[in-house]
Amino acid sequence: MANECNAQKKLYSKLDAIIAKWRDESGGLIPIMQGAQEIFGCINEEIQTYVAESLNIPVSTVYGISTFYSLFALQAKGKYVIGLCLGTACYVRGAQALVDELQKQLKVEIGQTTQDGLFTLDATRCIGCCGLAPAMMINDEVYGELKPDDIPRILENYRNQ
Repeated sequence: MANECNAQKKLYSKLDAIIAKWRDESGGLIPIMQGAQEIFGCINEEIQTYVAESLNIPVSTVYGISTFYSLFALQAKGKYVIGLCLGTACYVRGAQALVDELQKQLKVEIGQTTQDGLFTLDATRCIGCCGLAPAMMINDEVYGELKPDDIPRILENYRNQ
């Protein structure tokens, strides 16, 4: 328990250093939030409140930025982030069937992380691989021309890493 408290204090000390660096800079809130997310893995309510109080700004300002920019997450992401494209090309070529299969296999909805913390399922509008539709990315790896039958094998490869 004491080790956990010390670890949290160290994380907040790192965040304090970032806040001190950017506090008086115009537009400094974004790099502060980026630093917070790097340190904590997300910008949850506790982190939002801490940043807002440290900068003497409304929590609603931090929350607004957290929810506006897709680079910020309100909850920690899994080790493997699945970005399933739901753009037009992917959607008309069967992306919904992939959504259904991923939700079935992972037992989560879009935007959620599996209980083991391994996978986060996200929907994206376009990953720039329209010629490979339907497509998805797992972290930086692109998978294209997918069929629902491909999903269990792909997930199993990540589970075994």
